[in-house]
Amino acid sequence: MTERIKIKEIDSSNVSGVEQYNPSNRIYVRAIYGFYQKLRRYTGWGLIVLFIALPLIRWNGQQAILFDIAAQQYHIFNMTLFPQDLTLLAWVFIIAAFALFFITTYLGRVWCGYTCPQTVWTFIFIWFEERFEGSANKRKRLDQMPWSFNKVWRKTAKHSGWIIISLLTGLAFCSYFVSVSELYSDFFTFNAGFATTASVLFFAAATYINAGWMRSIVCLHMCPYARFQSAMFDKDTFIVGYDAERGEKRGPRRRKDSPQDLGLGDCIDCDLCVQVCPTGIDIRDGLQYECINCGACVDACDYTMDKMGYPRGLISYTTEQKLEGKETHVLRPKIIGYGILLLIMVAMFFVNIINLSSAEMEILRDRNVLYRENSQGLIENTYTLKILNKTITTQTYDLSFSGLQDAKLIGPSQIVIKPGEVLTQPIAIAVDPYEIKEKRINITITLTGASGEVETIEQKTTFFLGL
Repeated sequence: MTERIKIKEIDSSNVSGVEQYNPSNRIYVRAIYGFYQKLRRYTGWGLIVLFIALPLIRWNGQQAILFDIAAQQYHIFNMTLFPQDLTLLAWVFIIAAFALFFITTYLGRVWCGYTCPQTVWTFIFIWFEERFEGSANKRKRLDQMPWSFNKVWRKTAKHSGWIIISLLTGLAFCSYFVSVSELYSDFFTFNAGFATTASVLFFAAATYINAGWMRSIVCLHMCPYARFQSAMFDKDTFIVGYDAERGEKRGPRRRKDSPQDLGLGDCIDCDLCVQVCPTGIDIRDGLQYECINCGACVDACDYTMDKMGYPRGLISYTTEQKLEGKETHVLRPKIIGYGILLLIMVAMFFVNIINLSSAEMEILRDRNVLYRENSQGLIENTYTLKILNKTITTQTYDLSFSGLQDAKLIGPSQIVIKPGEVLTQPIAIAVDPYEIKEKRINITITLTGASGEVETIEQKTTFFLGL
């Protein structure tokens, strides 16, 4: 069994329970530059651009991604899904869960540090703070100053930027469910419906509150991922860790001083790793559930090590095994198991996509009259066909049947169905009773795309000549 990770207890007896949840008890995150922050910045901006741009893409004359809940049609590029296809959504959730297990077991909380919307939007909001209020120390002093014209215009500019970003976020989110061509024009001309307007304002308010005011409170006290991540961690998981053996005993010194002569480690106790942490923790206290693996403290410590002329890596992406001087095992049963299951789920997902039909047909026969004799002396069976066109273009279908010789189809042999339309088409099949001896015959009704763009669909039913 995998050995449990030791947890260091931090004394929080002097921390007020109210202050932990007080948004005004802010963490003034100091800006830091380095490899991991550049990677996180580009990743965040890339995801934001993708989030906003996807609904703006046009595909075959319509919005590429549109989840039209009212019409119960979900358009994803060339594919249109209907409620009966939403088993695919279950596969997406299963794949996301196993991907989260796999990544967390291997790289810890990198999802939180690099791609979580809460983290990405929080750093956008911090960017506005830095533009209008200055560095972390300046922002702290500004909050402590009495109100003045300088403070009012800076706060107004910052919150205006926050509101604009929040509003654009709400519009971008709702554009996945409402046509973009209508959403933006109707919203800004006050012609949007109540549900649309309320949805945009709700998501805008949620963005403003979460990224502007709550920030780390969401990560520490509301996000369930922080609580159950420990079940996926082991000593071979890559985490942000502090090399205590190299860093201790910590203490300040001049650049010229030799740490060995002073009896000190490489850590100069500058607290820069704490100042840049978005959740306000000290990584030197050991592994903590608040750590989101963003690497800010890694870049900060590397910056200090460069200034002091020491080797980098005092704080780094490492494992508990490596910190204890042992070998890290990347390929281990748990991560291999998660990886295999993830590949199986992805394969099953694509199998379901491949097997999606471009049309569906349901046959309902007349339950009141199984058969009847018409004026020509032929035996008729009547059926009602419900045909769904699941493509994004108008389709022409040919109707035919097999399994009953010398019979004829009473009704249209070719039908035209608009995209997403469910057509109800009654038909009848008639046969001379003297040509057939059986009282009950299985037949097949076939729906064939006239243009060859859609596959052939066959449905079996029964033809009755008597009881």
